[in-house]
Amino acid sequence: MKSGLGFLIAALHCEIEGLEQLARTSELVGTIGRLVHALQRERGISNVLLASNGHRFAEQHREQIAASQRMEAAVRQSFEQLAAQNRIGNGARLFSRIAWVLPGLGALPELRRRIEALQIDAAESTAAFVKLIAGLLAVVFEAADGATDPEVSRVLVALFNFMQGKEFAGQERACGAAAFASGRNDAARQQQWLHLIDSQERCFKVFVSFSNETLAEAWRANQPSGQIAELERLRRIACAAPAGVALDPELSPVWFDCCTQRIDAMQAVEELLADHLRSVCQQKTAEVHDELAVHEALLPKLPDESDPPGAAFFDSHGLPEPASDAAPYGRQLERSILDMVQEQSHRLQAMSDELETVRSALNERKVIERAKGLLMAHRRISEQEAHKMLRQTAMNQGRRLTEVAESVLAMAELLPRNAAP
Repeated sequence: MKSGLGFLIAALHCEIEGLEQLARTSELVGTIGRLVHALQRERGISNVLLASNGHRFAEQHREQIAASQRMEAAVRQSFEQLAAQNRIGNGARLFSRIAWVLPGLGALPELRRRIEALQIDAAESTAAFVKLIAGLLAVVFEAADGATDPEVSRVLVALFNFMQGKEFAGQERACGAAAFASGRNDAARQQQWLHLIDSQERCFKVFVSFSNETLAEAWRANQPSGQIAELERLRRIACAAPAGVALDPELSPVWFDCCTQRIDAMQAVEELLADHLRSVCQQKTAEVHDELAVHEALLPKLPDESDPPGAAFFDSHGLPEPASDAAPYGRQLERSILDMVQEQSHRLQAMSDELETVRSALNERKVIERAKGLLMAHRRISEQEAHKMLRQTAMNQGRRLTEVAESVLAMAELLPRNAAP
């Protein structure tokens, strides 16, 4: 039977396996991020093409499709590599997300054909891309939700929220591109626009709270004041004017270029985050390997069966005793192993406590999304309207958004079963 040290070594092997799995998942997250960036750009270009009846961005559209296809091939390859792994901690949920998103990737050629033929409008095109990108980000969310190391989990939470904020920025680019290219705006689009701006700010606030100072500073540095001023100027033109007032179609490429510069800068920060994630995984794995080497070096020095097993376990004081010539290691080594077991236990408990704190940010998102879904079903309203209702209730009652969402879910059992569509 294995000794206590043998099981401690087995525990470290499990920890290394978990970290290596996180490293592989982190590579997938970075690859997905690059595909999402390509699809976000394709969505914006498609909206200009459609809203201008094919007069603008036709060549850019073809070039961007080719770029998106290259990124898609890399993501599919990463999916295959992940599927080849026999054991994935949260594999059931992660693979389910991947299974859901693959048909969306398969439907892209038909969507692109319809866009090029001008057979759909900008709103339909945007909705299709939003659904696909949401599926890809859900894979990233499951990667973050399945992380078992608190430091790695913290980086993943920061990365997921940054990617989500960037997606809202991409949706804003597409929304504005359609408005300016068509030369008109309406009240519904203005409300959606404001919702997207607010959503970005919330995501970036969570990102800053979970990232380190270097990454937060990189984010601030990638937002030059002149670029932000131009963005705000164009936002005011479209959103502050009364609904129905004509917009200048010549501002469409100006808006697109301004947003693209900002989103490309976000992509640079996202790559830094992905690099940092890989670095943390490598560092944590190296630390556990070093600890494992120390433990394995002690195995040959274990006392033989003639030494009373577990003699140090019930020591009342736990003080080290001098080793005798006959037993150079004996109880000293036994006590050393017990100390290592206790140290490992304390370290894992501290990791568990910190992980619980980090995961609360992910759990809050789950609660809010479930509450929005419930409101959408029973009130027959849009996701934007459901979020606005939750936020307004939170402001009126002076409560956190999560608390209001929990209250909505607590009432779910009291709602009539046949109320949902």
